[in-house]
Amino acid sequence: MPMTLQKIESDKIQALCEELKTNSTLTTLDLQNNSIRDNEARAVAGALKTNTTVTVLNLQSNLIGDNGAQALAEALKSNSTLATLYLQNNSIRSNGAQALSKALKINSTLATLYLQNNSIRSNGAQALSKALKINSNLAMLNLQSNLIGSDGTQALSEALKTNSTLTTLNLMNNKIGFEGAQALSLALKANRALSSLYLQINSIGPNGAQALSEALNTNSTLTTLNLENNKIGFEGAQALSEALKSNSTLTTLNLENNKIGFEGAQALSEALKANSTLATLELRLNLIGDNGAQALSEALKTNSTLTTLELQNNTIGDNGAVVLAEALKANLTLCALELQSNKIGDRGTLALCEAFNTNWTLITLNLEDNLIGDNGAQMLNHVSMAATRNISH
Repeated sequence: MPMTLQKIESDKIQALCEELKTNSTLTTLDLQNNSIRDNEARAVAGALKTNTTVTVLNLQSNLIGDNGAQALAEALKSNSTLATLYLQNNSIRSNGAQALSKALKINSTLATLYLQNNSIRSNGAQALSKALKINSNLAMLNLQSNLIGSDGTQALSEALKTNSTLTTLNLMNNKIGFEGAQALSLALKANRALSSLYLQINSIGPNGAQALSEALNTNSTLTTLNLENNKIGFEGAQALSEALKSNSTLTTLNLENNKIGFEGAQALSEALKANSTLATLELRLNLIGDNGAQALSEALKTNSTLTTLELQNNTIGDNGAVVLAEALKANLTLCALELQSNKIGDRGTLALCEAFNTNWTLITLNLEDNLIGDNGAQMLNHVSMAATRNISH
């Protein structure tokens, strides 16, 4: 049985926690956004020490600091049922992270831990890395926006070399830089468990992408890699493309907002001709233009695994749309093509509509926010009414 409570007063939380000590039916407790401070967190922790049914505890978006985190950590040392703990958007710093680390060395049930948008910094990440070397149950760790930097990332990377249970790690917006990416690359060469790695907004640059591409040459477990907004440029895209030619496990790659340009798109096109596993490629905001669309269209004619291609905000005009439409006539696997916020006019729209009418694999075609005139709009309306699939404009 789940329970969600919001905007409740401190004394009522205290009373609820007393009931939880003996309750035998509640499985999910959602206390997010309740201005819970350390005192109330201590009460929750006291209940967790004896409660045997709650598996999900949501304390996100409260005012919990290190003292509250320490109390919860103490409870985790003896609790044997909690599997998911939400602590994001609180005021937990390195001391709180250190306490949680000590708990994770003992706890054998917690599988998912959300700590994003706190301030654990490098010291907190270093403490958690020590737990990851011992813990054999945690599968998902979210440390987004915690200022862990390259030092914290290097410590986590050392732990990943031996950890065999963590499958998802989110380090988005942590200023890890090239050094952090390089450390993660070395970890990925040894790690055999991690399947999803999120590194958005970390300024890894082309050298960081180069380092990660070297790991992709040998890693056999990573399926999702998100490098959105990392300034990798066309050099970084080229390095990753070379890795994709031999990599046989990655299924999702996000390179949004990296200024890879036509050269980067061309390199990725060559990779798609050889790669047989990538299913989703996100390239929005990359200035690939018509030439980039031309290059990718050549790959689409032979590629048989890509199902989603996102090309929003790429200054693609009618010429690019026409060549993509030609590719769609031959492609039998692409299910979604996102072309919002480009410069496609009526000529490109008509070509894409024609392709959409003959390609029955494509389910979603999105042309919102382009330069479509009356003729193009009329054709889109005709196609959308006739089709049971989704065409947006």
